[in-house]
Amino acid sequence: MNADFQTPILDSIEETADLRALSQEELQLLAIELRNDTVRNVSATGGHLGASLGVVELTLALHHVFETPHDRLIWDVGHQCYPHKILTGRRNRMRTIRKGDGISGFTKRSESIYDPFGAGHSSTSISAGLGMAVASDLNQDDRRVVAVIGDGAMTAGMAYEAMNNAGAMDTKLIVVLNDNDMSIAPPVGAMSAYLSRLISSKQFRSVRHFAKEIARKFPRPLERAAYKVDEYARGMMTGGTLFEELGFYYVGPIDGHNLDHLLPVLRNLRDDKVPGPVLLHVVTEKGHGYKPAEQSSDKYHGVATFDLMTGRQHKTKANAPSYTNVFAQSLISLADEDNKIIAITAAMPSGTGLDKFADAYPERCFDVGIAEQHAVTFAAGMASEGYKPFAAIYSTFLQRAYDQVVHDVAIQSLPVRFAIDRAGYVGADGSTHCGAFDLAYLCTLPNMVVMAPSDEAELVRMIATAAGLDDRPCAIRYPRGEGIGIELPPTGEAIEIGCGRVLKAGSVAAILSLGASSNYALKAAEELEARGLSITVVDARFAKPIDEALIAKLARDHQALITVEEGAIGGFGAQVSQFLANNSFLDHGLKFRMMTMPDVFIEQDKPEVQLAKAGLSAADVVATVLDALNGSMETLLTQPIASG
Repeated sequence: MNADFQTPILDSIEETADLRALSQEELQLLAIELRNDTVRNVSATGGHLGASLGVVELTLALHHVFETPHDRLIWDVGHQCYPHKILTGRRNRMRTIRKGDGISGFTKRSESIYDPFGAGHSSTSISAGLGMAVASDLNQDDRRVVAVIGDGAMTAGMAYEAMNNAGAMDTKLIVVLNDNDMSIAPPVGAMSAYLSRLISSKQFRSVRHFAKEIARKFPRPLERAAYKVDEYARGMMTGGTLFEELGFYYVGPIDGHNLDHLLPVLRNLRDDKVPGPVLLHVVTEKGHGYKPAEQSSDKYHGVATFDLMTGRQHKTKANAPSYTNVFAQSLISLADEDNKIIAITAAMPSGTGLDKFADAYPERCFDVGIAEQHAVTFAAGMASEGYKPFAAIYSTFLQRAYDQVVHDVAIQSLPVRFAIDRAGYVGADGSTHCGAFDLAYLCTLPNMVVMAPSDEAELVRMIATAAGLDDRPCAIRYPRGEGIGIELPPTGEAIEIGCGRVLKAGSVAAILSLGASSNYALKAAEELEARGLSITVVDARFAKPIDEALIAKLARDHQALITVEEGAIGGFGAQVSQFLANNSFLDHGLKFRMMTMPDVFIEQDKPEVQLAKAGLSAADVVATVLDALNGSMETLLTQPIASG
């Protein structure tokens, strides 16, 4: 790719109305410019490239044919939206994508009128689109609604729930299935394009509608037979029988990189007045048009900054192993000794580290697709038969399966082990992927053990602890990114359930921290020691059950007790607060403070910046301790500093 390429047509686009004035030949030239501009921007920022390159022509065709933003265009999931952002007034801000005070890497309602629905998690578009379409009907608006859903997102049950609902209604909804990975389509080409134009045309739909009306005049058996002949004939022609059975009028598959195929079909669907939902099946290729992405095994799904000419990514060398890799290697080691250990992921094998487990034990690793609800109950079923399933699911993705965690796991006290990656702030992915709520939603559940390692060695021990816990469910939450560089134990030794550990002994104030917050607590203690204050730092290890004996001792022996956690209110600190209050420790002068994530969604930025914005940095811990001790500083400063 020439780094000095020119973009004269793209430079002339200020809003999508400008696209609708272009000829088809100009659109084809614009596709080249848009693809090059997307690559150039992501090479400087990093981000989700492969999926975006796969929808360049589709994005142009949709904005050219439909009257956006009046017509609603929903992207599912938002990984595909970079060309859309470039065309909708955000081109000059693309170098800020996924950065602090910049634009989001996903669609976002507050960012643009062209983003009618935010999508950081998948499989929501058909439900949201149906809601918009029904609202349009109720308002008697002349508005079309288009939902673009990736084939991976189509593996989630919610998509089929929405399709089942839409198929039973007369509301007009256009769903574009972007098939770029599942290979569910037969070969596409001129004949497929011709058939798609034919069956999406007004004339064909009108004749078909008339024939169905006539068929209704026949006796019931003949009517049903005529209906099946029509549906199955078209299903055999195009491969759309499944969608037809769900009540959608199926069109496709067509080549999603060929504007000659896309434009006439989209125009037909735009102008079609026959009621009911339609599904257009479009076949694309991730990374299309950029050789390094096309040749990469992951199609450049998520990339660091890279060299524009060669595609070589500028990845920094890790100073310590990531928590994700430590989890994977530890689980493999345990599986070497125990053939009952099973690994389950919901379409994130590499993100959770289970791709490595799958290499070692392919028969014991299950990727169930974007189906977190199924993953949890699937794990519960295996646990009920004596296996030891580890369900590795991101914190925010596990939110989607909360009912299954409650009903299918916790109530039955089944020993499912949840490995919860991306706990806490996650940097560039922003609020949609921030693991804020897992502590609150898990600590409320009877029978649940919740652990959080302060370093990678503790993670090894907690995985061993989970493997040996056979009478109830448990969860281990750990952050995204690298550990602190501590030496890993050769084998994991189980930790006593509910047992914390003292990292530093003091006498004036105690900082009771959970997980990675322990490292900030130690830094804060150093500064407080320099001010003459003797500080105890405790790594709680367990959010549930809490170490009541240790907490009682801290409350008796210190003037102030501060809990610190990288999670929303209602988690670890709430457990400690209830224990202290119910056992009268707050009745006799103990100064108690809880440090949690604030009651706001913090957008994308560097994790350390997010932590500071949240008031959870080491400096904030120092300030909280000093605030708790305010009023007795003169007495405190005369007390001797405890050793250790």
